[in-house]
Amino acid sequence: HLVYLTSVFVQFCHLQYTSRIMSARPDYTTEELHQALLNFYGPDASTKTCGHIYGYGDPNHEMSMLQKITATIILDYESLLSQPDTSPISELLAQASKFHSTYGPILPLQSQIQNVSPSMALAAEFKRASPSKGDIAPHLDAGEQALAYFQAGASVISILTEGRWFKGSLEDLKNARFATTEAASKEKIRPAILRKDFVTSTYQIAEAAASGADTILLIVATTPADKLKELIEFSRSLGMEPLVEVHALVELNVALNSGAKVIGVNNRNLHTFQLDLATTEKIAQELKNRNLSFHHDLVDKAKNGEGNTSPDITLCALSGMSSAHDVDRYRQVGVGMCLIGESLMRASDPSMAIRGLCLDPNNYAASQSNSGGAYTGGTKMIKICGLTTPDDALAACRAGANLLGVIFAEKSKRRVAAEQAKNIVDAVRKFGERSDRVSVNVKCNDNSSALSSLVAKSNALELAARLPLVVGVFQNQPFEFIKQMVDDCGLDLVQLHGSEGMKAANSDNFGVPALRVVDIELGNEGEEKKEEKRSSDSIASTILENITADPMAILLDTSIKGNTHGGGGTGQTFDWTIAQAIQNMGLPVIIAGGLTPDNIDDAVSNVRPWGVDVAGGVEASPGLKDHNKIQKFIGSAKKAALEASKGF
Repeated sequence: HLVYLTSVFVQFCHLQYTSRIMSARPDYTTEELHQALLNFYGPDASTKTCGHIYGYGDPNHEMSMLQKITATIILDYESLLSQPDTSPISELLAQASKFHSTYGPILPLQSQIQNVSPSMALAAEFKRASPSKGDIAPHLDAGEQALAYFQAGASVISILTEGRWFKGSLEDLKNARFATTEAASKEKIRPAILRKDFVTSTYQIAEAAASGADTILLIVATTPADKLKELIEFSRSLGMEPLVEVHALVELNVALNSGAKVIGVNNRNLHTFQLDLATTEKIAQELKNRNLSFHHDLVDKAKNGEGNTSPDITLCALSGMSSAHDVDRYRQVGVGMCLIGESLMRASDPSMAIRGLCLDPNNYAASQSNSGGAYTGGTKMIKICGLTTPDDALAACRAGANLLGVIFAEKSKRRVAAEQAKNIVDAVRKFGERSDRVSVNVKCNDNSSALSSLVAKSNALELAARLPLVVGVFQNQPFEFIKQMVDDCGLDLVQLHGSEGMKAANSDNFGVPALRVVDIELGNEGEEKKEEKRSSDSIASTILENITADPMAILLDTSIKGNTHGGGGTGQTFDWTIAQAIQNMGLPVIIAGGLTPDNIDDAVSNVRPWGVDVAGGVEASPGLKDHNKIQKFIGSAKKAALEASKGF
């Protein structure tokens, strides 16, 4: 052990020295960055080896952010390796051998993923920041976060080790490895540790192995085909099966020709940062078209003697996922692992967030509600309404809101102008890395009942609202005006909050889906008079008798008796047993009116509404939000929803 401790000390010195070199962060000129990429491509570069690389062969090409990061890291390592005190690769390899002989062997990535079938394997990511989102959670400890991920069921822990833009380090990776190794047992093997970085050299792979990694990420988009094959082979020579990342079909060709076995599909185009969750499905379809064996279900069939062998290729989905719907979406096309980072890093309780992903297909099936019975799915949708500034909207996005309301109603003290709404929409789209409104794809039979249609639409909206959507709130305003605001501002949905009626909420009227508010009336003094009280079941039955298939979903809000123009903005709660009764009859609903960070736990735990909506309850003053209240409201709602789901 003395020899090993000496080795650890040498490695510690290497990490400290590397940290000093990298923290110096020299600035490079565009010409230096460009030349670094050309050198990386090699003297024999051609369309055969580099034809898949963005901008290759174009003398006027402007480097993308991904290419600038890659070139910067190439130059940083050139500087590091030119220093006399830098550990040579042979020393790192010796350290790697001693590390894994002491703390346990390298785990094979593909087996780690396949062993959990039929459940989806989870790669839970530790990422302090990113170029597109800035700081995410720079204060978190990698060891503590990795341990929480592992104990909640993660099969892989992904550690961003890049320091300039992602604020990571190899020290983070080591801390994650030590924390999870110590917590592992014979019954629960430790997770595989992934070094996620912009790897361009065998030296970086050796660094990863010496720090306790089991696998590394290789990005096809920036790597010449011959270099990719070299890096894959070197990684395997150390016992590490790499995760090979692709985004486009041309990159898939390069990965397959290089012998990749674990292929990760980045749903985000790292050149533009645009996100498209259909990217993974397109790659899965291409593998199917080529008759390549990859479907995760084949693993389970092989275990049960229904097939000869496990699939040759393992497919993983990377980026943009945050919900159980996302996980199930990729489960359906044969994906074996989902990598999820930002939503877990932002979660107040990452363990609960992981349980909410329903990695086990049986858990997902149990969480869904059908129109044949009571809605028991719990709270899935959170709406922050009355937003007037992009900063407040982004605070709601970061906290995990699904719907963001901007109010156009003339009498509202939170009313926005078209320009304000457009600025909010632009900020929300940028956050969600999209350039257009989100389509809500509904699957239901034309002959379905109104109730069945609304259940199907609610499910579709829940899936679409994985990315935050902007809702324009209107009250008894001309359809032409509403349609104009939809088009001019880029609204994703509208909400009708007046006396327009159910059929007014048909999407044909505005070009986007519409939420329909149903007022729950209180007396003149804000309380129901005893002689006017009806049972919750009676009120619920009346509401269900009057619904149509036109709206996308139903929102219940408080109104005051005598207000013939529609409710909202009362700051008072209604009798929540009405919402319970409606959901017991099969219709999921959103509740609004008087919700605050202090009573949201009670509402979610006891009523279990499909959605909750708050405006005044999270404000510092009318129209201006208190960001701490937003975080508390959403965090409490999500925590209560997860706790409440344990009874079902």
